Amino acid sequence: MATLRDIKRKIEAVKKTSQITKAMNMVAAAKLRGAQENMERFRNYAEKFREVIGRLAAGVEPDGTFQLMTPREEVKKIELVLLTADRGLCGSFNNNLIVTAERFIAQKRRDGFEVTLTAAGRKGRDYFRRRRYAMRSEVTGLLNKPNYDDAFRLGRELIDLFLDGDVDEVYIIYSHFRSMVKQEPRLIRLLPIVPESQAEAEVREYLFEPSHQELLNDLLPNYVYNQLLDCFYLTAVSEHAARMTAMENATNNCKDMVRSLTLTYNKARQAAITKELMDIVGGAEALKK
Repeated sequence: MATLRDIKRKIEAVKKTSQITKAMNMVAAAKLRGAQENMERFRNYAEKFREVIGRLAAGVEPDGTFQLMTPREEVKKIELVLLTADRGLCGSFNNNLIVTAERFIAQKRRDGFEVTLTAAGRKGRDYFRRRRYAMRSEVTGLLNKPNYDDAFRLGRELIDLFLDGDVDEVYIIYSHFRSMVKQEPRLIRLLPIVPESQAEAEVREYLFEPSHQELLNDLLPNYVYNQLLDCFYLTAVSEHAARMTAMENATNNCKDMVRSLTLTYNKARQAAITKELMDIVGGAEALKK
């Protein structure tokens, strides 16, 4: 049975852990506010950009004129971009993304496709490296401060792979921020591009300067960059929200442990006092005899 000193040490250790988790919760909350503001500002631009691309791409035939929109006749090679955090202590956030990627890779390989991986995030990279998965590229630090330069570099790399014929399709798995308590992994196809809102765009006519082909070919790569940046923002906000929730739960668990240990400590102390009193009474009775 643990001594009173051991129980007291455990209580102090749990209290210190609670202070750490509470501080981490506050840091995550501060980062979340900033990341959420950046995400909201960018979302308006991203939605309008998708709307413009959808209108420009209305009625375009997949005849090879716009290479980024032209599906391959036969798909053999697939590139998967997996976005994860560089740090842990955020509950099941990273694990959910990794499990989604594993299922996607396993399914595509069963169907006879060759799948390579771009691990964007230290947690995903470490997981698949330990299991000796084929990783084409490794990137870290994308979620610290999501920015257009990182999206451009990664997007340019993926576009070159697609145009050179090294891959036939490109997918990305990221975390979609639904609410403070719900962030869900999502899988979307980046290449070839399938623009949105084409049904609405078909009823409109435009005059183009320069030509329709020049304009769309110039904007399509930017569509990929914006899609990536949108995924960066959503995943970053999801990470901070998941860490904030995890640290809040950890702090509450620490409080419960302190209460339980304090009760155990008081019971053990009371038992020790009672035993000492019984020894004193027993000794006094023995002296009387």
